Amino acid sequence: MHGDHTIAPLAGVRVLELGNYIAAPTAGRLLGDFGAEVIKVERPRTGDELRNWRLQAGTTSMLYRTINRNKKSIVLDLKTETGRKLVLELAHHCDILLENFRPGTLEKWGIGPDVLNEANPDLIITRVSAFGQTGPLSPRPGFAAVAEALGGFRELVGDPDRPPVRVGVSIGDSIAGLYAAFGSVMALFQRETRKRTAGPAVPLGERIIDVALNEAMLSMMESLVPDYEAYGLKRERTGGRMEGIAPSNAYVCKDGASIVVAGNGDSIFQRYMRVIERPDLADDPELTNNDARWARREELDAAIGAWTGRHTQAEALRILDEAGVPSGPIYTAADICQDEQYAARDMIQRLPVSTGEEVLENVGFPGIVPVIGGKSLPIRSLGPDLGEHTRAVLAEVLGMSEEQIDAVVHSEGAFL
Repeated sequence: MHGDHTIAPLAGVRVLELGNYIAAPTAGRLLGDFGAEVIKVERPRTGDELRNWRLQAGTTSMLYRTINRNKKSIVLDLKTETGRKLVLELAHHCDILLENFRPGTLEKWGIGPDVLNEANPDLIITRVSAFGQTGPLSPRPGFAAVAEALGGFRELVGDPDRPPVRVGVSIGDSIAGLYAAFGSVMALFQRETRKRTAGPAVPLGERIIDVALNEAMLSMMESLVPDYEAYGLKRERTGGRMEGIAPSNAYVCKDGASIVVAGNGDSIFQRYMRVIERPDLADDPELTNNDARWARREELDAAIGAWTGRHTQAEALRILDEAGVPSGPIYTAADICQDEQYAARDMIQRLPVSTGEEVLENVGFPGIVPVIGGKSLPIRSLGPDLGEHTRAVLAEVLGMSEEQIDAVVHSEGAFL
């Protein structure tokens, strides 16, 4: 609640999520965060594989609880006629369908876009895959690790004298999920605009949002391709630096803690060098722009590292802040949980959470981004137990009787 009302821009929008892992479920999470009703379809018995990823205790991981917050879970077997029939019936009552199966899978099951369109000619179908729904690589399976490599991202991560490395989160999946959510809302806006202006219905081809993980990463690579095409420039790994930007890096302090300092602005650089007691570098006419400073980046980093090595993290950050030089500590999870800035905007929200075997009280979860109304919107619910909402959804959305629901739940073996 913000004040006396709940902020929910997507209230009234219903989403059917057929996704597993992180990409499509991230899109569902974002839509759910802002008020959409998200019905997540999971396979019988095991559910989304994310339930077991980084599982520290019990039967359901914190990763699943996080990625699938603000959703409802129902169990249907899409490999059975009953499961597929119910998906089509649910699709009739939904605005958006999300899926991240290998291209061709829905078609093989008889619930591809053409069939879904017959069930609901207004349905937005958002498809997330490794390489997209068309092209020679389309049929190949692939996780974010491969897509990040093909998108040009992995080549730039790490130190230049070592093999490329991976960042510590599934960044390719998450960025694809962002694009899937954006594409879904964009298509929804177009559909509603056409209705409001009595324009022609949006054709199926424009209601299919095709997100490829490798393309999502490529789109984040700034001028990587045009710099190569125009100038033959081949970017290389630069460790903690950013190509062509200097000085901007991480530095170790006297107490062993590290800080990040971004002193690459031309006017900032002057103040920065004086703060670290190197007026000779501040006044050097050869260091007035980023290109020149990048050429001497080793010298600059050595000077900065010598200064930070004489100060504790707290001292260095205080001095830099007073001089107006952008800097900050490198946070761990513990630091994030204690940070006043995050707390002020409700970006760490503490809730009771079940592991599947016990309830842990007051566990922090990341808040909802972007902020509306000054603080993060509240998390309404964490990722649900497997099939927790099956009966309620079949009754409320499809109007099925208890006897009909019992038949579904117990068909093809026990679903729950």
